[in-house]
Amino acid sequence: MIYFRSDYSQGAHPKVMDALAKTNMEHHDGYGLDDHCFNAAEMVKSLIGKPDASVHMMVGGTPCNVTVIAAALRPYEGVIAPRSGHAYFHETGAVEGTGHRVITVDGINGKLNPSMIDKAFDEYEDEHTVVPKMVYISQPTEIGSIYSKEEITAIKNKCDERGLYLYIDGARLGAALTSKYNNLSIQELAGLCDAFYIGGTKNGALFGEALVINNPAIDDHFRWMIKRQNGMLAKGRLIGVQFEALLEGGEESLYYELARKSNELADKLKTGLEELGVEFYSESQTNQIFPMFAAPVVEKLEEEFFFYRWAPEENGKIPVRFVVGWGTTAEDVDALLDAVKKF
Repeated sequence: MIYFRSDYSQGAHPKVMDALAKTNMEHHDGYGLDDHCFNAAEMVKSLIGKPDASVHMMVGGTPCNVTVIAAALRPYEGVIAPRSGHAYFHETGAVEGTGHRVITVDGINGKLNPSMIDKAFDEYEDEHTVVPKMVYISQPTEIGSIYSKEEITAIKNKCDERGLYLYIDGARLGAALTSKYNNLSIQELAGLCDAFYIGGTKNGALFGEALVINNPAIDDHFRWMIKRQNGMLAKGRLIGVQFEALLEGGEESLYYELARKSNELADKLKTGLEELGVEFYSESQTNQIFPMFAAPVVEKLEEEFFFYRWAPEENGKIPVRFVVGWGTTAEDVDALLDAVKKF
């Protein structure tokens, strides 16, 4: 079985595993208060060009999303997100579980724009309704598209106009930064939001994300919020060690290398499918692609390949998701293309 289901189905990159093995017998203070986490945080600050940012080593993406939103918002405040957004669609009501409504809007190719924010904001106008206080977006989106520098700048300007925080989910941030369609550096992204995170789980780490908070109002007693939301790892150094390995070398680091390779192979797969006349569910620009096949084709492909059926059958075709991960090989892509050619 060849895996195209996710970019975290394998373990960690050997360099990350080597770093974990080499530091395995070290003694450190717990809960992220160790030299490895401190050093990784400084590496993040250097990478994004913000020495005064607050960096927290987090276990996963959902803990990042839930904790940031809970820390930032008052009980009567909510967060605007695209309907396809991970914080709304794939987190089992975790955000709502903290008492904060996710106010959804229908995005365009997975993305929000300022007029959508206005529309969502204008529906909530007095003490009988939830007040929007944050905008949540993902870079890249859950369907593989990316926001341009101009698009995020426009969203940030609208947030400033409306008095909203901007939070960016970076579970696959590496894929966005190394996309051939991208014109937004990590330094520019960091300057356009109140908080974001650099995802490690889906780009070579065993687990872990580096959460960056630029707004002190969100960071107030944030470690207390991490603990309260059950996100504080006793052996927190394990996250710091992994980010040291991933980020060494800055924009020439393993983190960028792995993401770039994933995008290049995904582009090869997408181009190959296009040449075979395959239609697509979304305009993906990163390592997730969403072709559509007739049900019998999907069933035959499932005999050799592991992937998601992304949406219900429509007009005789089923949208599926193929994800190219850091460990995917050119041979894996060739095998999938060869299988599709048979149909």
